[in-house]
Amino acid sequence: MFSARLLVWNCSLKASMGRNFQTKFTALAKVGDRLPSVHLFEGSPRNKINIRELTAGQKVIIFGVPGAFTPYTCSMVAHNCKYGIHLPGFVGPAKEFKNALHVHDIICVSVNDPFVMSAWGKRYGADGRVRMLADPSGEFVKAMGLAINLPALGGLRAKRFSMIVVNTIVADMYLEPAGIEFSCSLTQNYMNN
Repeated sequence: MFSARLLVWNCSLKASMGRNFQTKFTALAKVGDRLPSVHLFEGSPRNKINIRELTAGQKVIIFGVPGAFTPYTCSMVAHNCKYGIHLPGFVGPAKEFKNALHVHDIICVSVNDPFVMSAWGKRYGADGRVRMLADPSGEFVKAMGLAINLPALGGLRAKRFSMIVVNTIVADMYLEPAGIEFSCSLTQNYMNN
């Protein structure tokens, strides 16, 4: 139990909420930063969603993964996790999260096209539970300092992270230390804290 808490503490990027809010990210996003005003896409290139406008006046969970349909971690249902890892881990307890944490939306972001994100969401039953938002050119993850270069997956990708956003401001954040593991950004960390 102590080692699990220590792992969560090491991964958490909690900071003082008393500092000035930034609108542009020049470094890694942290607690207290404001989301950038960039467009993500839901379902098709015609359905643009401004992430800052979407989170205005709302409490949401946003989690990011290196890629849709990747067979390990992003899509896997593990035996040692209550629900699964990343997408399945957020889809399964979506109602629990929304009730217990008083969140309006749970949002999955990946550097993929909107058709791929939509198909991935359908495959795992995300409809009505987790919103699948595509960041095709990586504008969101680059603005947040959460981009990573993974040549084997096509280059620019999202680091693996999860955060709670309250009225456009990052209120809590978990970022995997090397950007791709799956330890501290899992759903269990939200329900155990």
